[in-house]
Amino acid sequence: MLTRTSPRARAFAGLCPHGFHRVAYFEWGDPANEQVVICVHGLTRNGRDFDVLAEALAPTHRVLAVDMPGRGASEWLRVPEDYVFTTYVATLAALIARANVAGVSFVGTSMGGLLGIVLAAQPGTPIERLVVNDVGPVLDPAALRRIASYVGQDPTFASFAELETYIRTVSAPFGPHDDAQWRHLAATTARERPDGRWGLNYDPGIAVPFSSDPAQVGLWPLWDAIRCPVLVTRGESSDLLSVATAQAMTERGPRATLRTFAGVGHAPTFMAADQVAAVTSFLRDAPAPAPATPG
Repeated sequence: MLTRTSPRARAFAGLCPHGFHRVAYFEWGDPANEQVVICVHGLTRNGRDFDVLAEALAPTHRVLAVDMPGRGASEWLRVPEDYVFTTYVATLAALIARANVAGVSFVGTSMGGLLGIVLAAQPGTPIERLVVNDVGPVLDPAALRRIASYVGQDPTFASFAELETYIRTVSAPFGPHDDAQWRHLAATTARERPDGRWGLNYDPGIAVPFSSDPAQVGLWPLWDAIRCPVLVTRGESSDLLSVATAQAMTERGPRATLRTFAGVGHAPTFMAADQVAAVTSFLRDAPAPAPATPG
């Protein structure tokens, strides 16, 4: 177990064009705390990716880490074509309303970061501070093709150990992790099937809208509309967020602060101490610690 405490499992009813569905999320910290952080994962991941970060934030914030529809403990949608941003934005609006506070901070990885950009750009947005993790208004088409090559394949494994090996392989761009961290990333993405075999705990149907046109992302007008403080985190070897795009994100719109993590691709997992410190310092409105100087 990577953390000393476990989150509280919560749920609410989300709505998409073809009906209501159960949305699961996990809560850390004092339930009465009005300092709320919403955490949103990447395309095939889930809210448990934020366990380490959430525990670090729990002394000062209430953290709500959601399983987006079709992932983790959330219900799969009846119609795969509903796995689109309109559904996801509606999900997050409902979660923010459930938090019952005037404003929230938002941490989004990859797909979650794009959703954060969309929400933070809206008139009257409740987003007060935004962390965009390894994604930007322009995405590299080669990286999207890489992701599309495995999303929706629905592999099965004879044992959990085989599944963990698969996770270590497809998630190698996450960078170095110890055995306990890889086991956590695998266990929170695993689903044991009735026949005793193992699979991934997301609906393969999420690939249907993604694969039809994965590269249509051009969000500079939204980025330029953001007015809250923004931290952009990037893996040094990221194939999704280019150096040029990340730099442009610091020069226009909200003029974000940029932190780049060595030895990491797409995307930082917020398990390493320096990654956690960068986010917690930003959300607590204190200067992020400078990278260590080799000595």
